[in-house]
Amino acid sequence: MKIGNLTLEGTPLFLAPMEDVTYKSFRWMCKKYGADVMYTEFVSSEALVRDVKKSKQKMTLFDFDRPVAIQIYGHNIDSMVRAAQVAEELQPDFIDINFGCPMKKIIRHGAGAAMLRDLPKMQQMAAAIVKAVKVPVTAKTRLGWDSTDKPVLEAALRLQDAGIAALAIHGRTREQLYTGEADWTLIGEVKNHPQIEIPIIGNGDITGARKAKDLLEKTGVDALMIGRPAIGRPWIFREIKHFLQTEELLPAPTISEVVENVKEQMQLNLEWKDNERSAILMMRRHFAKYFPGLPNFRELKIRLLRAETNNEVTEILDEIVVKYGELTPDYSV
Repeated sequence: MKIGNLTLEGTPLFLAPMEDVTYKSFRWMCKKYGADVMYTEFVSSEALVRDVKKSKQKMTLFDFDRPVAIQIYGHNIDSMVRAAQVAEELQPDFIDINFGCPMKKIIRHGAGAAMLRDLPKMQQMAAAIVKAVKVPVTAKTRLGWDSTDKPVLEAALRLQDAGIAALAIHGRTREQLYTGEADWTLIGEVKNHPQIEIPIIGNGDITGARKAKDLLEKTGVDALMIGRPAIGRPWIFREIKHFLQTEELLPAPTISEVVENVKEQMQLNLEWKDNERSAILMMRRHFAKYFPGLPNFRELKIRLLRAETNNEVTEILDEIVVKYGELTPDYSV
């Protein structure tokens, strides 16, 4: 598939942009295990226009990231255009517009998934951004607002007309948030519509290699985007790639192997953050996901989530190896 002049071979695997998740160390881990395309955490256009330091830090890109996109969100077209121009200065491979975030703090201002309720404005915003920058512009959205309002096909056609170079679709409505099951039927209908010419990227509930292959064959999408299932399991990209190529399932890593990866991610956080506490706080969401299905794990998990120093984290991880080292995580839980 192509995004502007960027050519991606085979069925590329995208790491979905996730707030407080897809920061540098997690992107590194996913890239290590085969993710083809990275995204930054999404960045507020209003914050970029005001030159907010924290938002600009989210856009810092590294050589290992590439190809990589900076994702922006907002409700004001002028601010979004300016934010795209600021993002372009950091030389991403493309810029992505967030038309899908369902969280209240985003949609209450008319941004994210709220744009699905104003498709003309969505199209106008996309067209203005495409015109304002030289790099390709893509978008990510959802099926619609709720079960009675799913305008994703119209949205896709409008965005294509606006010059969007590719579209990622999450198979849920805004009302669903992240609950229930992702519905890929409409994703397939968009991909296979005779008027759709841009690449379509499918997203939602890609929880393993077999599921990835099934959804790919069911819809014919150009690429797959993995979000929450990669948290605590960055090797899911390697597992999916191997299965798509061989139809063989790779064995899950042992807990000893998992711990080595956790330590690597933790060390990267320590190198990239300005203090130890910040590095640990950023890891807690990942700590909670790295060890699913272990028996009698609650006490160690609580201690890990409460650890305040890297020495404490290391000691607890070493205890986990002693107690569970040769077991494997259970990703079905």
